[in-house]
Amino acid sequence: MKKSDLILASVKGVVPSPNGMIVFLWTDEKAFVIYVDLSIGSAISLHLNNAEKERPLTHDLINHILTGFNISVEKVIINDVSNNIFFASLILKMSNELGVKLLEIDCRPSDAILIALQSNRPIFVHRKVLDAVEDMTEIIEHLLKG
Repeated sequence: MKKSDLILASVKGVVPSPNGMIVFLWTDEKAFVIYVDLSIGSAISLHLNNAEKERPLTHDLINHILTGFNISVEKVIINDVSNNIFFASLILKMSNELGVKLLEIDCRPSDAILIALQSNRPIFVHRKVLDAVEDMTEIIEHLLKG
């Protein structure tokens, strides 16, 4: 995968839908949506709103484990879409006395997005995904204005 195939994206919001939540992803070229389940959508929304949580959620635990083993999140890549199902990879960097190793782990885009947000790491979309999705910029701008 060439670096030029990766386009930086940001999360602009999350709204409820009849079947869960909708995550709005934005790039310089277009905006698009990913449908996620209610629990992960709610967790993304909590993070975006800097909401206090009584107890750590699953993704908080994952980040604590990664930190404990000196593993950092490098980036996430939404790398494929097929039949409106998105695929992603979590890119981790593991450092120890033996050196540095990059790990690529297959995961749901919703998990990857939340882990990236919590770690303040970039979210990238592969060019083929961006080319395949419908540009929802106008619709998302209208929804976000409220």
